[in-house]
Amino acid sequence: MSRTAVYQALVLRNRPSGESNSEVTLLTAEEGIITATVFGGPKSKLRAHSAPFNSGQVWIYRDKIKNYAHNQSYAKLSDFDVHSWRAGLREQYDRTMAASAAAQTILSTHGSGGDWALALKLATDTLDMMENAGEELCSNLLVHFLWRWTNILGIQPHLDCCSDCGQKSDTALWFNNHEGSLLCKNCMSAIYSDNAHHLLQLNPGCRRWFSAAGQLDPSLIPRYSMDKKSFNEAKALVTAILTEALGKRLDSWDW
Repeated sequence: MSRTAVYQALVLRNRPSGESNSEVTLLTAEEGIITATVFGGPKSKLRAHSAPFNSGQVWIYRDKIKNYAHNQSYAKLSDFDVHSWRAGLREQYDRTMAASAAAQTILSTHGSGGDWALALKLATDTLDMMENAGEELCSNLLVHFLWRWTNILGIQPHLDCCSDCGQKSDTALWFNNHEGSLLCKNCMSAIYSDNAHHLLQLNPGCRRWFSAAGQLDPSLIPRYSMDKKSFNEAKALVTAILTEALGKRLDSWDW
């Protein structure tokens, strides 16, 4: 049985390990999150190839005799055919931070825990668009990525009508993150009276953006802009949903 496996992968993180090696964490289409050691100093070709946000085909070597197969942190990255370098993500602060927020989200949710091929495609398509994006587009792409990530995780709420009375509304609705429910003004007032400070207000502009752009390919997001109020509501919604799922809020979302 071969000790080397080949994966389609995206580098999420690369950090020092020991005096001259590094530890790389990958999102793969075949096995989800994989961690492997990259041997060699700063001049190593593999060290450069395994920079964060690079993607392509990787070869991972595991030696059962040395117990590599039972501890992925001892797997070895033996080769990397980089298909996308995405150098533009490292050229501007906004791009770097947005890409890092997406990578940290993937890591914190264990690579989505299931449909890894879909997760990898969404991640790479989003990073491709971020590579040459300005600040506003980077922000919109990150919100779009987080929203679609909630769908992959199976925690995306429905935003088209009131969860209590079933009525659609062209005015504001309020989202209860703890219950995943959306309430119109009448139902919200009846249920919570004056104690509704924990609900998120979602105006029509925000909900229309999710309805129009929420499930589209990232390449189409430049066609769908948001005003500042709608963006703030959209970002508050997706980060609240993921915070509830993770049990913590990621600092990278607030760049």
